[in-house]
Amino acid sequence: MVLLDIIKRELRRLTSRKIYVVMMLVVPLACSFFLLNLMHEGLPLKVPVGMVDLDHSSMSRQIARSLNASPLIDIDSDFESYHEAINGVKSGDIYGFFLIPSDFQQKAIAGEKPTLSFFSNMTIFVPGSLSFKGFKTIAVTTAGGIVKTTLVSAGADENLAGSLIQPLVIRTHPLNNPWTNYSIYLCQSFIPCLLALIILLVTVFSICQEHKTGTSVEWLEEARGHMGIALLGKLLPQTVIFTSVGIAIQAVMFGFLGFPLNNHPVHMVLAMLLLVTATQGFAVFITEMLPNFRIALSIVSLTGILCFSVAGFSFPVEKMYGGIAIFSYIVPIRYHFLIYIDQALNGIPIYYSRFYYVALLLFTLLPLIGLRRLRRQCEHPVYIP
Repeated sequence: MVLLDIIKRELRRLTSRKIYVVMMLVVPLACSFFLLNLMHEGLPLKVPVGMVDLDHSSMSRQIARSLNASPLIDIDSDFESYHEAINGVKSGDIYGFFLIPSDFQQKAIAGEKPTLSFFSNMTIFVPGSLSFKGFKTIAVTTAGGIVKTTLVSAGADENLAGSLIQPLVIRTHPLNNPWTNYSIYLCQSFIPCLLALIILLVTVFSICQEHKTGTSVEWLEEARGHMGIALLGKLLPQTVIFTSVGIAIQAVMFGFLGFPLNNHPVHMVLAMLLLVTATQGFAVFITEMLPNFRIALSIVSLTGILCFSVAGFSFPVEKMYGGIAIFSYIVPIRYHFLIYIDQALNGIPIYYSRFYYVALLLFTLLPLIGLRRLRRQCEHPVYIP
């Protein structure tokens, strides 16, 4: 059978070079293990911060204890002045500091509106945001406590004072990720995106390598001139390997690590299979349009890296500039991410995600557009270094 002969030929090529084994097995599994291990605690906790207490009163010590009790921050250093604390932030020892001015307790009791200050280093977004949130929570709580004490001292009932300060009790219930676990969100977006980047590189490399070594003529002849069969036989072993790696990673995340899966596992397995084939189709299309080895690899590398930014993982597409947001819909990984949200997190019927599956299928069929062009390139291989 012609297709079987092409598959055997491709398997020999895959096992003849270590680069294929490293890129298809070692790199995705190693990177997945690294990221999952890095994010195993979910939400980063106990960000190191500093404390500048210029008051040294019982109230300032109570604020310091409250700050240290916060799960988000950890008072790692005590400074004697503002300038020492700023130097600590600049050197990277801490990500922010809380400043209590002198005579804070005296002014608070006298009703003179003392000022609490806190500083967060937003250059590094995650620890800066966490320190800001922890500081703000304690500052608001302290302000409420001072107001309550003032009202009670003025003769108001303690329960009435509490109701005036906080007339509403707000309860937040994050849907489908009540633990606000960063790993559930980030690992399920970055790991498939990394896998897609590797698929792009390996697919382009394996096809352009035929042009470079001049074996594309032999490849096409072995397929009896059928470019579609030649392409299918070359990509099918890679599809099986990449899909197996992707499903193995999914099994670890959903089965071993307990990531939410509020639908049938087959839905996500199908999404992984379509992501692999869609990414391969996208890579083949780039190769058909740009047969130059270096340019094709550069284009898919750039596209794969940009997917981390424009696919909507870390910043919502709806808030992007229109000219940038449009790029998120011309890369396959975007649709896999939307399927994950719908099927794994929200658990809605697969019917409502049908367009995302169809989009991945269309990417899979994309090479049909330039199949004749690829055949001409194989018949007359030209390698431009």
